[in-house]
Amino acid sequence: MKSDPASFAALFPDEVVTKAFTRLIGVPGLAGKLALITIDNGHDHTRPSTFGPGGLTSLNAALDEAFAAKPAAIAVTGKPFVFAVGADLSGIGQITDRAHAQQIAQTGHDVFRRLTESKIPTFAFVNGAALGGGLELALSCHYRTVSVAAGAIAFPECFLGLFPGWGGTQLLPNLIGPDAAVTVIIENALSQNRMLDPKQARQLGIFDELLDSPDFLEESLRWAVRVVNGEQAVSRPEIDRGRGWDDAVARAKGIVRARTHGASPAVTKAVELIDLARGNDLDAGYAAETEALTDALMSDELRAGLYSFDLTQKRAKRPAGAPDKSLAREVTKVGVVGAGLMASQLALLFVRRLEVPVVITDIDQERIDRGVAYIHGEIDKLAAKGRLSPDAVNRLKALVSGSLDKKAFADADFVIEAVFEEMSVKQQVFAELEEHVSPEAILATNTSSLSITEMGSKLKNPERVVGFHFFNPVAVLPLLEVVRGEQTDDATLATAFKVGKQLKKSCVLVKDAPAFVVNRLLTRFMGEIIATIDEGTPFEVADNALEPLGLPMTPLVLLQLVGPAIAQHVNGTMHAAYPDRFGLSDNMQRFVDAGKTAVWITDESGRSVVDPEVVALWEQGDKPSTSEQVRERALNALAEEIRIMLDEGVVAEARDIDLCMLLGAGWPFWMGGITPYLDRTGIAEGINGKRFLAPGVASVPV
Repeated sequence: MKSDPASFAALFPDEVVTKAFTRLIGVPGLAGKLALITIDNGHDHTRPSTFGPGGLTSLNAALDEAFAAKPAAIAVTGKPFVFAVGADLSGIGQITDRAHAQQIAQTGHDVFRRLTESKIPTFAFVNGAALGGGLELALSCHYRTVSVAAGAIAFPECFLGLFPGWGGTQLLPNLIGPDAAVTVIIENALSQNRMLDPKQARQLGIFDELLDSPDFLEESLRWAVRVVNGEQAVSRPEIDRGRGWDDAVARAKGIVRARTHGASPAVTKAVELIDLARGNDLDAGYAAETEALTDALMSDELRAGLYSFDLTQKRAKRPAGAPDKSLAREVTKVGVVGAGLMASQLALLFVRRLEVPVVITDIDQERIDRGVAYIHGEIDKLAAKGRLSPDAVNRLKALVSGSLDKKAFADADFVIEAVFEEMSVKQQVFAELEEHVSPEAILATNTSSLSITEMGSKLKNPERVVGFHFFNPVAVLPLLEVVRGEQTDDATLATAFKVGKQLKKSCVLVKDAPAFVVNRLLTRFMGEIIATIDEGTPFEVADNALEPLGLPMTPLVLLQLVGPAIAQHVNGTMHAAYPDRFGLSDNMQRFVDAGKTAVWITDESGRSVVDPEVVALWEQGDKPSTSEQVRERALNALAEEIRIMLDEGVVAEARDIDLCMLLGAGWPFWMGGITPYLDRTGIAEGINGKRFLAPGVASVPV
């Protein structure tokens, strides 16, 4: 052992210590005992086991005990439903000393490597979730079994702006080959943190055997005996260390370039470490991982990533300003006004998550039938993917109905409208609904920009109107902006938060202000980009100016996704509210009037080029900006708008702005949403005279 984890335990005062317990057991057919190490933090599966200094100390002591017993084999397994989910990140934010960061990086290697270099056969019996350092612990063993009931299996580090740093970048490529390792370490992590199921992980070769769950431990022990006795052959693929490795690294670089544009140094480092693993020299590889992990732990990007993780795991579960949960009413039936794509997506979500009757309505029977057919079709698709049983399919389909008559909503507890984004239309819908529903029924609106207060202003019971703003695609994006109008009462709001949680969405309380949070910021941001194009900046320059931020898509691609007509409508709302900051573009209006949906088209050679028809209708000035100028202008505008929103009390804190941008706009974890980036680049202070967050929050403490 080169390091002592106990020496830096003081940095993790809140660590929930994962204890490791060794017991010697006799297994039929094994000449000698098997030392079984169980890792367990003493909590149920809702608090998975992690490794901080205390956890590593305990595992190290358990290994001492196991090796001292001179068993025939050593195996590691976890508590029910959980193997281990990686490093304890709770104390990382307090580290200011590089030496402490290096000790953390080194200690994981030192403890786990004992299993790799053991002369005694070592096994990992992965009975449940194995993420990050937990998966690295399993890879450090000579052999691995996995339960069919194991939950998430993945390396999520690159998603956070990190990389597997306790052996993962070196062990995995040499086990399953570099191309498959690139998929697991980089591609999946940068694809919204995609997980593997046990079958997929076994097919990739991460595990040697997939076993049923009821008697998983017993079957794993029997399998281990056969391996130790030479009765069970374990085959491993031959690794191509030449052209195949070159191709894998090239693919990794392409993925990183496309997904991060170089904005995440740790993700770029992950590619370098995978390339280094080609030599299969653990001394060199682990030394490089330790040095790189030390650098990453002392970077602002990682601190921003951990800040993002904390927001999505903690703040999102306890929304700031939400009323007492006891005030929430039960929802036993849901009504959806509208049968278009958005309304149908909402109806599908409600019926899947709440499993209560859902009735949709529209202006004619044909639209209603089309909406019900869409919902039934989506349920069938879920069944085809094995995500719904035949019984569940029949049950869910039976809960969905359509009606031309709003009397069908008479016994609904929660009615949401998703009709045309026009105030008079929405007011009319709510007025009609009020004639049929009970006085306590919630009237929710999925408006993306209009005033909730004004929408309910002509009703007898405006206190039951609430904004319930989803993001498209509804099934994918986890954010739900819950908007409180001036008259909205606590019972309505509490019910909205309860329903949002049942829908498995992360709710943020938002004041009734134009376009709320995400759309307001994206509209301001987009407006500055469009303005530079109007002034004469080439489309290519303006659209690629934000590349260094590593955003999920360029502004003009986002415009295409949102729909230019919708974006222009929202911008009109914002211009009416704040004409000095949200300008109107005649070019954008011509673009919408011409029915154009995209700036970019694909030419005959497969390249993306500006649509010549767009060039012809767009009247540009003669004052082009450089990409640096475009970027500075857009970011300055964001910094200004966020400060105004916080002053207006649109949300409780800057943290809520960041949470919204992470979950509603898909902005990268390593940016921390947006405010940490504006702080660390000095833009926040330059525009507003102060930071959004205190030093050390989402950054390395000074």
